[in-house]
Amino acid sequence: MMTGAIPPTLPPETKRSVLKPHIMVFPYPAQGHLLPLLDLTHQLCLHGFTISIIITPKNLPYLSPLLSTHPSAVSAVILPFPRQPSLPPGVENVKELGCSGNLLIMASLRHLREPIIKWLCTHPNPPVALISDFFLGWTNDLGIPRFAFFSSGAFLASIVHFFSDKRHVYESTEPVCLLELPRTPVFKTEHLPSFVPQSPSSQDLEILKDIPMSFSSYGCVFNSCDCLEDEYMEYMKQKVGHNRVFGVGPLSSIGLSTENPNSDVDVKALMSWLDGCPNGSVLYICFGSQKELTKDQCDALALGLEKSMTRFVWVAKKDPIPDGFEDRVSGRGMIVRGWAPQVAVLNHVAVGGFLSHCGWNSVLEAMASGTMILAWPMEADQFVDARLLVEHKSVAVRVSEGGNTVPNPHELSRIIAETMGECGREVCARANEMGRKARATTEVGGNSSEDLNRLVKELSSL
Repeated sequence: MMTGAIPPTLPPETKRSVLKPHIMVFPYPAQGHLLPLLDLTHQLCLHGFTISIIITPKNLPYLSPLLSTHPSAVSAVILPFPRQPSLPPGVENVKELGCSGNLLIMASLRHLREPIIKWLCTHPNPPVALISDFFLGWTNDLGIPRFAFFSSGAFLASIVHFFSDKRHVYESTEPVCLLELPRTPVFKTEHLPSFVPQSPSSQDLEILKDIPMSFSSYGCVFNSCDCLEDEYMEYMKQKVGHNRVFGVGPLSSIGLSTENPNSDVDVKALMSWLDGCPNGSVLYICFGSQKELTKDQCDALALGLEKSMTRFVWVAKKDPIPDGFEDRVSGRGMIVRGWAPQVAVLNHVAVGGFLSHCGWNSVLEAMASGTMILAWPMEADQFVDARLLVEHKSVAVRVSEGGNTVPNPHELSRIIAETMGECGREVCARANEMGRKARATTEVGGNSSEDLNRLVKELSSL
């Protein structure tokens, strides 16, 4: 099924002069990938483009804010999600499987190639370019210029590029030293991105080739900014061999405001509670949309928070909070069960720290708000992101690492209390300064704003 308003057929001589430039957008169905690309799409609509978005039925609700804001500019091209035996029935988004489901989702989406080509061939005003997620490297071969959208940072992309001509990381000794990259970073193998193949016999190498293929796209668009990743943005420009590399982030700062109408969370009560807290006194805790803590992890975190005497907001989703914990911390702690307005919370003057898994969207939202991070990376790109924040930029403090790690609650309590107190003032000051720079970069004249204008000009010229 394909839906969305299709322009009437026009005479060839008038078609280009009447219709606005038409761009196809193809997001990857994971919240950390999909939402920032929709924020970019919003900006392209503001610049006068007509947009067709490739989407599968269960992911269509994510488009609602965009479709209602730009009803005449955006249309959804709804294609059935390709079935494959390894995927549970009805699954169309990575959040239903966790990070381990990426390879299955990527493999399934490859089967959309023929339906997309059919749609392109029959459209009366076919798009002049495609912007698709960097996980969808096979879209390089759809017959139109493709811009790869990197929902993660340029540091991560630099690491992926480093390994793009290597069959597996064991060609290097443990730990792995990335000699070519700025700062010559060293990583444990287990802390490299999960989509870097770690075995020469991997059955997934063919699918994993999709990611490096993005470097050979016509252009590369990063949800990042120079103030955070200037040396890695420059590295990527050198490696792809042209200047069609655009850093347009943080896109959360210039995207559509997001609310979740299906959430049971009393947002007014949450914000009112924050209003009653001293400036910089609250630790916000959230580990993203995919990760659920184990009982042991919850017990350790709860005890650490209780002993630290720090005010906090904990977005716990379905995490098994210890019995009696909420009563014991009543008045200085709030448990949120469900969706929380993260950007609004991080920008509240009462919030002074963010205990985070270091997913890239959370990183950018924290940086744009000037909030220091207490880093607990768990999987995927999160160890890379934490390295950037803790060691390269000094705007974060590492509190734990590993998706299965159960931190020592007493040590956790000490780090939280010290970081949220006097000992964290310098880190907090650097985070505040980073926030000032990150906000400025998306304003008129800022680097990201100028790169967005370059991107608009490039798309308009095609």
